Amino acid sequence: MDLHALGRQATALHQQGRLAEAEALYRQILGHDARVFPALYLLGMLRLQQGDSGEAVDLLGRALALNPNDPAALMHYGLALHGQGRFAQAAATFDRLVTAHPGEPAALIGRGAALKALGRDAAALADYEAVLVADPRNPDAWNGRGSLLRNLRRIDEALDSFNQAIALAPDFADALQNRGDLFWSERLDHGAAVADLEKALAIEPGRTLLRGSLLHLKMFAADWEEFDREVALVHQGVRAGQLVIHPFAYQAIMERPADSQACSRLYGQSRYPAQPFQPHAAGRRDKIRIGYVSGDFREQAVGLLMAGLYEQHDKDRFELFAFNTGDVRNDDIRGRALAAFERFIDIAPLSDAAAAERIRREGIDILVTLNGYFGAERLGIFAHRPAPVQVSYMGFPATLGLAYIDYIIADRIVIPENEREFYDEQVVWLPKTYWVNDSRRAIADQTPSRAECGLPQDAFVFCNFNNGYKLTPTTFASWMRILNQVPGSVLWLLAGNNPGFAVNLRREARAAGVAEERLIFAPMVSSAQHLARLTLADLSLDNLPYNAHTTAADVLWAGVPIVTCRGTAWPGRVAASLLTAMGLPELICENIADAEALAVRLAQHPEQLAALKHKLAANRLATPLFDTARFARHMEAAYAEMTARQRRGEAPAHFAVPAF
Repeated sequence: MDLHALGRQATALHQQGRLAEAEALYRQILGHDARVFPALYLLGMLRLQQGDSGEAVDLLGRALALNPNDPAALMHYGLALHGQGRFAQAAATFDRLVTAHPGEPAALIGRGAALKALGRDAAALADYEAVLVADPRNPDAWNGRGSLLRNLRRIDEALDSFNQAIALAPDFADALQNRGDLFWSERLDHGAAVADLEKALAIEPGRTLLRGSLLHLKMFAADWEEFDREVALVHQGVRAGQLVIHPFAYQAIMERPADSQACSRLYGQSRYPAQPFQPHAAGRRDKIRIGYVSGDFREQAVGLLMAGLYEQHDKDRFELFAFNTGDVRNDDIRGRALAAFERFIDIAPLSDAAAAERIRREGIDILVTLNGYFGAERLGIFAHRPAPVQVSYMGFPATLGLAYIDYIIADRIVIPENEREFYDEQVVWLPKTYWVNDSRRAIADQTPSRAECGLPQDAFVFCNFNNGYKLTPTTFASWMRILNQVPGSVLWLLAGNNPGFAVNLRREARAAGVAEERLIFAPMVSSAQHLARLTLADLSLDNLPYNAHTTAADVLWAGVPIVTCRGTAWPGRVAASLLTAMGLPELICENIADAEALAVRLAQHPEQLAALKHKLAANRLATPLFDTARFARHMEAAYAEMTARQRRGEAPAHFAVPAF
């Protein structure tokens, strides 16, 4: 067999983009001789192109064992290590390249990205700027610099860097995606963000996370052009093993737990691979140390809901540690957290490895992520296994797909027994509901009038205060059918921060035969003010496939019933969990038609609605949903069992906490 001829053929196929055929020939060569450097290197590069950085590390490592100083192999080895989350090794590899080839732009850019991931921001910025001093027309350096400056919250400079990159390379998909994300999240410029993401998608249709990001962004504006097609393409990508959407964004369109698991695994295992760690010392303290990792110790949904639990924890049995990963906000919720925790430690500025070491030093027994794949993720901290037991709770309604997260806390409604297989964590079922509430949550003393809120005085007011990205054309069409059957009724919605949302929904309403003035949009206000104004509503309507979560707890706390439809996965079952815990199962429907019929009946029969509101008021503090003290005992029983199993040397396992 002429291995040289096979090699030439494989290389030609590789250059033509015929990757599967090239791969087969590379593997054929290595089957005959496992020490052929070009085949090892080129197959490693090909596998990196295909997204398999794990095999790429192995192949390129074997190539470098044969030729340790090959610059191209070193470059791709560094990139593969970075893809595996092995940032320190990646930085060291690029160091070798920079030493051998001082000023080499690609090596400096690669090292800058690795240093950025390690939290060594000043050194990373120095590498990017060293490239730009030598070559101000290097778009990769401008793009890397922009990403770093955005992390440092130097937003104007970051935008300028992305602009420079795109001016030099107008078809630079990564820079377009980065600038589009910045336009939306930092500038709230929806039009500019959509334009950038659409252009990037046209250039590179298979780009990581891009299609899903664009769909999610458009959902914030109720921009549903080709919605069904785009949703189908996202599902197709997830099921084909492609990272096309962020797991949190996926919850708004996902209806199968198996799909959610696939998406989480793709994202989590590529972004947060497990890192080496030292075994944990056996705990010998009387008290169990619980560490809550969150970016939301402030007036935000999770912060508001968790505040009472922090206070109700039994301090004779548990020591509480807060590890803050978010911005510092000096509001009432942060003040309550500071008072409730044994220690409040800001780890936001630290790298994942340094944050993990900081947590390890505190001897934490159970470490809980309250974000998951929402907000300040920081799951790279958990990848270093800083605590012997690691738990996902509250922030993300699905599996994280990470082997080092031991448990997920749920209930029998959101995760039925027959769906355990779709969770990589062991499931802990709390009784009644997994949802935490704060029984001290304040409602403003002064209730505004309907006129002050732009509501007709005598109209029947339906409401839905979910974020716009949860709304789908199917749900909105259902709401319009309800309005058409209840003459004079109005629908009260959250305006959000995207002006296109109201414009597009008014257009959709007109198309459904509903006068646009029957849609009324409310501005953002404080939590206490929002709860006060909610009392003006008559009935809340819910979404599918992503229910009201915190917004369902809000309306129930304010005394407003909510009609929900039980979904086919966790995000669509939360309102059913809340209503069950509050003793109001009659508001849970099994399909959209029944939910519409129930909403219309309650609007047309005020005596039935009044009876429901009376029952809700009676159950509000007499049922488990808002009994924070009882919930704390259930959660503590779960923590105690997790710790007992770990200290006995047993592996994590599913279990249910009994009601008491």
